[in-house]
Amino acid sequence: VQLQASGGGVVQAGGSLRLSCAASGRSIRQYVMGWFRQAPGKGREFVAAINRNGVVTKYADSVKGRFTIARDNGRNTGSLQMDSLKPEDTAVYYCAAGYGVPTVVTESDYNYWGQGTQVTVSS
Repeated sequence: VQLQASGGGVVQAGGSLRLSCAASGRSIRQYVMGWFRQAPGKGREFVAAINRNGVVTKYADSVKGRFTIARDNGRNTGSLQMDSLKPEDTAVYYCAAGYGVPTVVTESDYNYWGQGTQVTVSS
């Protein structure tokens, strides 16, 4: 499956952005979907994940209450709504799909990755 992330940009602190992840080549129904981010000079970190039917979600503590992950299996897409953005949210954001085994919070749990979209939050 091929993933294409989009929706990044520059926003002031306190603002919002909505990232999208468009999948092609295969249905995403069988996959857990996740979002990761990588800030300059840092490793890639887990942001959020959603299970196959969209009922169960998991968030990093740093984004809990501000970000919302969702998916639309019929449209083969995923999304990440980001509100109350902070300068420390600045990073390249990646969407990913995989079987979520054994967890959903590490890179190795995912088999497919999008190319990343830049999010910059100014203070």
